[in-house]
Amino acid sequence: MAHTTPPFAPFEFMIAWRYLRAKRAEGGVSVMTWISLLGITLAVFALIATLAVRSGFREEFVDTILGANAHITVYQDMRISETGAASRKITEYTELAEQIAAVPGVTHAAPLVKGQVMASARGRNAGVEVFGISAEDLQGIPRIANPQESQGSLDNFEGGIAIGSGVARELGLLVGDKVQLISPNGVKTAFGTSPRVKAYDVVYIFTAGRYDVDRTRAYLPFAEAQAYFNSTGAADEIEVMLESPNNVDDMVLPIFQAVGDRAMVWTWKDASGAFLRALEVEDNVMFVILSILVLIAAMNITSGLIMLVKNKGRDIGILRTMGLTEGAVLRVFFLCGAFTGVLGTIAGVILGCLFAIYIDPIFSLVNYVAGGGVWDPQIRGLYNLPAKLELADVLSAVFLSLGLSFVVTIFPARRAARMNPVEALRYE
Repeated sequence: MAHTTPPFAPFEFMIAWRYLRAKRAEGGVSVMTWISLLGITLAVFALIATLAVRSGFREEFVDTILGANAHITVYQDMRISETGAASRKITEYTELAEQIAAVPGVTHAAPLVKGQVMASARGRNAGVEVFGISAEDLQGIPRIANPQESQGSLDNFEGGIAIGSGVARELGLLVGDKVQLISPNGVKTAFGTSPRVKAYDVVYIFTAGRYDVDRTRAYLPFAEAQAYFNSTGAADEIEVMLESPNNVDDMVLPIFQAVGDRAMVWTWKDASGAFLRALEVEDNVMFVILSILVLIAAMNITSGLIMLVKNKGRDIGILRTMGLTEGAVLRVFFLCGAFTGVLGTIAGVILGCLFAIYIDPIFSLVNYVAGGGVWDPQIRGLYNLPAKLELADVLSAVFLSLGLSFVVTIFPARRAARMNPVEALRYE
């Protein structure tokens, strides 16, 4: 009775490993094996590195949006006063904020006064967007109250102004200096409207981690901003913070019901949705392109295996005459390609993870070699290149690489299995 061996028996692994280690003088193709291994390694490394940077950039971008801006902004619809003037000012801002804060899922609701002015100091000028907010409400904005870097303290906020580090750098300001705010919408006189000019002590300088926030934003005490912008007894909007900002769409209707039909609601996704959708499209396209790169690298395995099958024709004939089945021969050459794919994938995963973990020193080195200016925060909004390793991204790269490596290995392995042993040994 013939003795059959189970699939992937130890001797099949032994033969496959022997072929992979064969030197060129022995009819092996070790050079092609190394090329295939290097190709898979670099392709998987590039895929994981790109996915990590993509995830890090998206998370950091969204975090700076949610940490320095309102999750939902409530505006008043247009009203016509008795004098015929149109206005969106919110006069019942205290009651409205309390109604919104009572909605389940809302953590904070604060009235806000906003205006654009010119800031001036030391002979320099800069356009600034001023937010009038109470000291207590300012403490509820994470990226402002707990920024990446800060100077001064918010304890003295009621007696001065808080500015972004970009504004301070542009005007050459430090904590304790004075900055002048100049608004064209000032005091109305018989001769027209004269600009309003007032100086404030800089009590706090923050770095929120987002260039456009740090470069353009300043905070004034709420009552002071009301007086400065001629909004006494009124607010421009209500700033709402949520427990789950990602579920902001589910909160729109409850807030509408709380404030009535005379209000308008604007979410953070409405403000940044176009950019996030563009990021999503770019992510999908990049994944497809890098998947093609992995496929091209996997095709090197096919080339190496075809050469290996050609060089090992005599061995295949001998193995077949010794009793190896077509299936055993197929598995031997399949394992040759699978070994290359597995080892290349493992090496690529290690390199990709190390790149994501040590991205800051690596990027600093690249920036130094390039002479600086590799990353422009004015264009990208963030100060550095972020990266975040996610298990799903690593697993997708692993499964893609192994899947393609195994699939492309089947075709040359089948060719070896179907080789006629008589033809293989005829000219030996």
